[in-house]
Amino acid sequence: MIPIHEFAGQYVAVFGLGRTGLAAVRALKAGGAKVHAWDDNKVARDRAIEQGFELVDINKRDWQQYSALVLSPGIPYRFPEPHRVVELARMVGVEVIGDMELFARAVNDLPEHSRPKIVGVTGTNGKSTTTSLIGHILKKAGKDVRVGGNIGVGVLDMAPLHANAVYVLELSSYQLDLMESLKCDVAVLLNITPDHLERHGGMQGYIDAKARIFNNQSEKDLAVIGMDTMSTQIMMAKMAARKEHLTVGISSQYALGRGVSVVRGRLFDSQSGRAMMVGDLNDVAALPGAHNHQNAAAAYAACRGLGIDPTIIMEAIESFPGLAHRQEVIGKIGDVTFVNDSKATNGQAALQALKSYPRVYWIGGGVAKSDGLADVRPYFGHIAKAYLIGEAQNQFARELGDEVAFSKCKTLDRAIAEALHDAQNSGEHDPIVLLSPACASFDQFKDFEARGEEFRQLVFSLKDETERFKATV
Repeated sequence: MIPIHEFAGQYVAVFGLGRTGLAAVRALKAGGAKVHAWDDNKVARDRAIEQGFELVDINKRDWQQYSALVLSPGIPYRFPEPHRVVELARMVGVEVIGDMELFARAVNDLPEHSRPKIVGVTGTNGKSTTTSLIGHILKKAGKDVRVGGNIGVGVLDMAPLHANAVYVLELSSYQLDLMESLKCDVAVLLNITPDHLERHGGMQGYIDAKARIFNNQSEKDLAVIGMDTMSTQIMMAKMAARKEHLTVGISSQYALGRGVSVVRGRLFDSQSGRAMMVGDLNDVAALPGAHNHQNAAAAYAACRGLGIDPTIIMEAIESFPGLAHRQEVIGKIGDVTFVNDSKATNGQAALQALKSYPRVYWIGGGVAKSDGLADVRPYFGHIAKAYLIGEAQNQFARELGDEVAFSKCKTLDRAIAEALHDAQNSGEHDPIVLLSPACASFDQFKDFEARGEEFRQLVFSLKDETERFKATV
C-alpha cells in the first residue's frame, strides 16, 4: 500500500467502493486522514462492510468539513452531467480528485532523486496488453517493476514508493479526467477511436482526456504515440512540432522512417533513421494480429526509452504469456478451438479479433455501444455464423441482416453449445469459436472478467461431457 499523508488529520469523502475506491480508503487512513466512505449501491456497501470497512453516508454530512472528494473513475465527473456528489463538492469549494491524482501527489512529495520511474499507458484498445507486456519485459530485465492502475491492482494498493522501482500504470480516460499532476517518464498513447463519448461530451472531449497523459512531461521525458489512427497522427505532428517532448511513433500499418514499426510481422527499430530488424512477431502465439503487433511496438519503444537492450526486449516478448480475456486460447473440444476475447467491449476491439482469424463462429452481444457493429462490418466475411446474446441480440440481428447467418441465443451457454455443434459439423479444418462480444457485459454479468470466466467454465464443462461420452462408447 502507498499511504497518502497529504490529508492527515482532515476529513476526506470517498465515493464509489469498487477496487480503486477501497484502495483509496485504505491509503488515506494509513496516512492519518478521517475518511467517510460511501456508495449509492447497496451491494457495493455490503461488500465493503464484509471486508471490515466502516461507512458514513456522505449525503447526510456537512460538506464544508471535507478537504477533498475522492471520486471513483466510474462515477460521472462532468458528462453527461456531474453526479450529485460532485455538485455538492463544487458548491462548497471541495476539490474533486481521483486515486491516480493521490498517487501523483505522493510521488511529487518525494525529493526528485527518490522518485520512481513511471510509465503510463492509455488508448481506446490494447492498453491492458501493452501495460502487462511492458511490465513483463522490465521484470525479465531485472527491474523492480509494479503493474497496476486500471488493470489488476489499484494504484494505491501497490508496493510503497522508492527510487529504484518502475510503476507501469494503465490509465483509463476516466482516470485521466481526474488527474492533474502525474508526470510520466514514459507516456504511451496507442490509439483513439470513438468510445465512452457520453462521458466526455463528444469525440473532442475524449481526445482531450487521452492527451492528458502527456501533461507535465518535460523535454527529457518520452512520448510514445501510435500512428495508426488519424487522431493520434495529428497529435503526434503537433507535439513533434512543439518539441516539448522526446517523441517516437509506433505502427503496425506503416513502415516509419523514424520510429518503431511492424512490417509483415517483423519488428523494426528505425529511431536512429536506419531500420534495424529486432525480431519476428509471427511466432509469438500470445500476440496475434496487427493490433497486438502495435502493442508490441509500443512496449518495445517504451522499454528502449528506459534503456533496456533490444535483445532482452525481444526475448521477453517471445516469452510473454498473454492476458486472460484478450484473445485467450482456452482449449479445444475435438478439433474446435475456443478463444476468449471477452475484453472486446466495443466494435473496434472485436474488429481486431475478427481480423486475426479468417473464419470464425462468432459469439457477440451484451449491452451495445452507440455505433453497434459499424466497425465490425468490414469483416462480416470472416464470420461463418454469429451467435447473439444479451440485450443487443435483436439490434445485432438487424445489423447482420442477410449478410451473415445468425442465431438468437440470448444466453452464453446456449450460444456456446450451438457454436460447437455447427463448428463440429462444418467439415472445416480446426474451426474456431470466438467470444468477442463488441458489447459491455452489464446486462448479464458483473464485468467482462465474469463473462470471460463463465465462457471458460462452460467450455470446460462441455469438454468434460464430451470426454465422458467418448469413454462410455
